[in-house]
Amino acid sequence: MKNLFVFMAFFMLHFLANAQEKVQDSTKTETLDEVLVKAVRVDATSPITHSNVTKKDLEKRNLGQDIPILLNYLPSVVTTSDAGAGVGYTGIRVRGINAQSTNVTINGIPYNDAESLGTFWVNLGDFASSVESLQLQRGVGTSTNGSGAFGASLNVLTDAVSSEAKGEISNSFGSFNTRKHTLKFSTGLLNDHIEIAGRLSNIKSDGYIDRASSDLKSYFLQGSYVDDNTLIKAITFGGQEVTYQAWNGIDAETLQNDRTFNPSGMFTDEDGNTRFYDNEVDDYKQDHYQLLWNEKLNNNWSTNMALNYTYGRGFFEQYKEDEDFGDYDLTPIEIGGEIINSTDLIRRRWLDNDFYVANASANYKNDEINLIFGGSYSTYDGDHFGEIIWARYASDSEIRENYYRGNGKKNDFNVFSKATYRLNDKVSLYGDLQLRLVDYKTTGLTSDRNPFNVDENYSFFNPKAGITYEFNDTNNLYFSYARANREPNRDDFENNTTVKPEQLNDFELGWRHSSETFSFNSNIYYKLYNEQLFLTGNF
Repeated sequence: MKNLFVFMAFFMLHFLANAQEKVQDSTKTETLDEVLVKAVRVDATSPITHSNVTKKDLEKRNLGQDIPILLNYLPSVVTTSDAGAGVGYTGIRVRGINAQSTNVTINGIPYNDAESLGTFWVNLGDFASSVESLQLQRGVGTSTNGSGAFGASLNVLTDAVSSEAKGEISNSFGSFNTRKHTLKFSTGLLNDHIEIAGRLSNIKSDGYIDRASSDLKSYFLQGSYVDDNTLIKAITFGGQEVTYQAWNGIDAETLQNDRTFNPSGMFTDEDGNTRFYDNEVDDYKQDHYQLLWNEKLNNNWSTNMALNYTYGRGFFEQYKEDEDFGDYDLTPIEIGGEIINSTDLIRRRWLDNDFYVANASANYKNDEINLIFGGSYSTYDGDHFGEIIWARYASDSEIRENYYRGNGKKNDFNVFSKATYRLNDKVSLYGDLQLRLVDYKTTGLTSDRNPFNVDENYSFFNPKAGITYEFNDTNNLYFSYARANREPNRDDFENNTTVKPEQLNDFELGWRHSSETFSFNSNIYYKLYNEQLFLTGNF
């Protein structure tokens, strides 16, 4: 659909209970930790609509829920929870756009899945306990790494270096037998330069929806070296989740009569009784390894480098009734003179993927200009395959035999340059240019055993520009334009091999007022789409 537009406005009032905290937040002092995400963040006066959330803000709300649930108080944010308790599979929508349209980075590293473009917070249980700060940029925002941001971009900075040794045990208990147990520690700075810190967490919940249980185990460990001009961090984090599936919908009548009904795992036994398979679960592990290096060369120049490797593997398990042999590459069999060509079975659909990222950026700034330029390269290699782990009639199948197997490979390269220039005491100009190149290839079969061969290359040019006018120390007005392009995801290609990439042109007009006791932010935006993809409800 071309030239579909959205015109919205929001107004936000904040009464600040602690004026001193506001004054402190408005200073221009930067720590080395904050510089790690400077390439993807904007400052308070930039012509980009954004919200900043600090560690203190998260701690007030963090009882074990995923990050999307902790952010549902922000303007234009709507969150979802499959299990209904904010634990397990959760999602975030900004400005009414689906969750795949929110670009997420962790320490500047893309977190969105390369093929589906989605973000699966369930793989990072209790991650909020290891977050130092985050910034949500609504709309296209500034240039970032990874997939195009249509609804928003969310960039997360993990725990800062602690100068003092400390330990923490945190336990939370709530509805639906939900409980969180967290153990954190930091050695503080050893010999004034080295810190080791970590976290172990376990979250369990029965969920609001029937059988929608969650068992989330996660960890975070970092070693840091810091001096006046250097910060080096080696970080590993990840987790394992086992969640009973609760992502299938129900009709309106069922919702009215039984709000907690969960159709997942439902089957009819040989006596005609309705039963539910007890292991209709999603079981996935994900581990991240990051090496971050920030170097301050002098008062004007600084550099950032980052390396990342992510390893993900797991499956979801399903009980299926009366499945045709042909759908699983099985041969009909004869028993007692009767031809058998269907069976009840239990299947697992697997993902096994590797994701590598290298980022680099440089920053030059003086009293008039703040210039950042750099680039990012990522490569993804993901296997998709399925296996039958039990069948009433196994036909000629072999143990651990795959009834489908496919592979997806994706390379993503971008270079960018962005600058803020103070024209005078009142006016600041902002410019941002990005070139992004995407290469996506698939081979093998889909889960429905259809041939799936994609070989697409995309070149995206994403310009952005804006202006900020400061009336005085407490009021500024801004206007910006930004373009984003986004490639189709794996499901789009499975449904339509000729699908085109989407494009969004985003216009923003906003006013900010900020004083020691009161703040007021408002903005109006206009979105102009080209080749927009949207759900029709058809199967």
